Amino acid sequence: MEVKRKTRRSEKQSPSPADLLEIIYYTDPLCCWSWAFEPQWRRLLYEFKGKIKYRYCMGGLLPSWDNYNDSLNSVSRPIQMGPVWMHAKQLSGMPFEQNIWMADPPSSSYPACIAVKCAALQSAHFEDIYLRKLREAVMMSGENISKRNVIINVAERLATVEKQFSVGKFENDLQNDEVMDLFRKDLQEVKYHNISRFPSLVIRNAKNKAILISGYRPYSILIDAIKQLITVEETKKIDASEYTDYWRFLTERELEEIA
Repeated sequence: MEVKRKTRRSEKQSPSPADLLEIIYYTDPLCCWSWAFEPQWRRLLYEFKGKIKYRYCMGGLLPSWDNYNDSLNSVSRPIQMGPVWMHAKQLSGMPFEQNIWMADPPSSSYPACIAVKCAALQSAHFEDIYLRKLREAVMMSGENISKRNVIINVAERLATVEKQFSVGKFENDLQNDEVMDLFRKDLQEVKYHNISRFPSLVIRNAKNKAILISGYRPYSILIDAIKQLITVEETKKIDASEYTDYWRFLTERELEEIA
């Protein structure tokens, strides 16, 4: 079940510099564990809104199936990815359409990564929503996000709720050298920092102390890490209606995260 709201509120806070956090989120639109992590990630952004500055770094999870080998999960062919998604579904409670790996398996995650960088050229806000819509398309609807027409269709869906988003510019930017350079820089950053699992979060405080959290983790692990970086006040129970109003799209599992 998907819960929608009409508008997203922009709330400004003025925390002290000591309370601020910067997060680099290493991820990929095709990463099932990043989708599984959405309830925790969204709760974190909500509870610490005004205190977190974050950016996404696209990981390039699947260049192609040529010579691809995930020894950890015993995956070298598309059909072998289905059980991995089923495991993520069972562990996280998030909805998954794992049959995509039999019906219409994505050939690469690179086109989707590049598409996210295209959306980012228009704004970080559009990047955020577009990435989410890509995840919903492939994880919930079984749409092949390695295909150009699907990538553009997702952009068109974004434009229906964000009138300032330009699908025309997005399409042009898909062929833009600047976008390719941005994606290459992301790949270089992933390699330089030896990020081997997605999702991975580098959380840094104002004193430049940083913590790396890799893989699917419960919310309590995130909070324990943040407590090592800043003072965390006791959080109040989140009102479900306000939470629903804040986010555009919520699954039932995402609502359960704040229950």
